Amino acid sequence: MRALTCTAFDEPETLTVTEQPTPGPGPGEVLIRVHAASVNYPDALMVQGKYQVRPPLPFTPGAEAAGTVETVGEGVTHLKVGQRVAAFTGTGAFATHLIAPAAATLPIPDDLDLNVAATLPLAYGTAMHALIDRGQLKAGETLLVLGAAGGVGLAAVMIGKALGARVIAAASTQEKLDLARAHGADEVINYTDSDLKAAVGELTGKKGVDVILDPVGDRWAESAFRAIAWGGRYLVIGFAGGEIPKLPLNLPLLKGASIVGVFWGEYARRDPRGNARHLIQLADWVQSGTLKPEISRAYTLQEAPQAMRDLLERRVTGKVIVTP
Repeated sequence: MRALTCTAFDEPETLTVTEQPTPGPGPGEVLIRVHAASVNYPDALMVQGKYQVRPPLPFTPGAEAAGTVETVGEGVTHLKVGQRVAAFTGTGAFATHLIAPAAATLPIPDDLDLNVAATLPLAYGTAMHALIDRGQLKAGETLLVLGAAGGVGLAAVMIGKALGARVIAAASTQEKLDLARAHGADEVINYTDSDLKAAVGELTGKKGVDVILDPVGDRWAESAFRAIAWGGRYLVIGFAGGEIPKLPLNLPLLKGASIVGVFWGEYARRDPRGNARHLIQLADWVQSGTLKPEISRAYTLQEAPQAMRDLLERRVTGKVIVTP
């Protein structure tokens, strides 16, 4: 098998493609021939040694993939050879073959595109868990999505609409805002050339927004929180903007608002049944056309370091994949 290999925590450009023996699955595992692997922000952070998880070296990055089962390990009964599946493994997906725990591997419908299936577990799973489980978003409420053209952001725009919310998308360029609007956003705000709090106030009649989904952090977090409604929920997803913000704690006090952490990977580990229900719903929405995942580019295995660099430099819209 061929795999992208990290031998030292460093920049993505130091990664190399190596030939390795194709492993066999152990008990409770399956071997997947990878058709597509999704590229996520944590992949690049992990390679740099900046993520909360530091796998032992050497390792192959890539958290999620879709493909077909080649071999089934002892004790696996719900999967079979030749079955089309999607899996979340945390690492190992940027390779031609992937060992995955059977418990983290789900069959996918025959008519669901494998490229799309590869993007669903982490980004769409995060947005689903955030909005439903952590944010308790209800039909008729208003949702503000920061970084609305990124992987998690664009997923949140579409899922928010599917749940019946009014969605305000915020992003840094007109191109990104146009993409968010094309995927269902009701209103858009360019937060690089306007006052985010004032713009939200104008769009909501100064009421504010009920739920804020923030995968960006950095300098926009406080102005976004100042635009939250009474009893609102601020969902902390990540810090793609660079800096981890420090919010004055008088703000949630004055608004009766909640700051809610969202760690999808740990949720998926602790509640695999709940996560599986979310992924089944996501697949149903994709098949019905309710969700239309945006894959802006496919990279080869050799180009995977560039994919991570593009993600770090915020040049990516929607999702990008590696096709080994």
